[in-house]
Amino acid sequence: MTEETYVYVVLVKALTGLGKFSRKINKYEYTHIAVSLKQEMEDFVTFSRRSHYTPFNAGFMHEKVEHYAFGNHEKVKVKIFKVPATNIEKIKDYIQKIEGDPEYIFNIYSMITMPFLHGFRIYKAHNCMSFVGKIVELTGTMKMEKKYYKYNIQEMDHLLTPYFFKETEIKKSRNDEEYMKNAGFLANLKSFVKLNGKLIYRILFKRNRRYEEFT
Repeated sequence: MTEETYVYVVLVKALTGLGKFSRKINKYEYTHIAVSLKQEMEDFVTFSRRSHYTPFNAGFMHEKVEHYAFGNHEKVKVKIFKVPATNIEKIKDYIQKIEGDPEYIFNIYSMITMPFLHGFRIYKAHNCMSFVGKIVELTGTMKMEKKYYKYNIQEMDHLLTPYFFKETEIKKSRNDEEYMKNAGFLANLKSFVKLNGKLIYRILFKRNRRYEEFT
């Protein structure tokens, strides 16, 4: 296989307060997940917050190392899986479709209820787990025993064990000052209301959309 026929699934030991809290509760090291289409690990595609201090202003993201190793942190620990893809163009088309559609939002409800509801879909909404789960499904490489949006990060770790590539620390080469700007209370409140309003509307009024429109 050529380099272009692999997808790199990257588990991230997030250094955020939420990441540290999750590690204490779940006793599991990795709390964020993304994909990269290149081994250089310079572009991580996922669903996440758009800046460090705005957790509710979230959606499709191209993340960089400096978004993980922010502030005084110089490096971040990652676990990488190199997954063969039978049709890499299909995956690229899917990513392009999501990136080009501003209707896609962050599915925070599925994320926070994952421990007891085990994931659920909302119209045109993803979180990091469901987005990467969909990409893994699109590789066509393995049999997934449950729906792509029902895998948490630890389960994805187990699923991808045969494709383990390496576990390492990656260093940043710069800081992203724009990403680290503090948005303030009112901006965060506005983002919170806007995101929850959209999610609740879609749960109530768009439950009967075709499967293809959810993904």
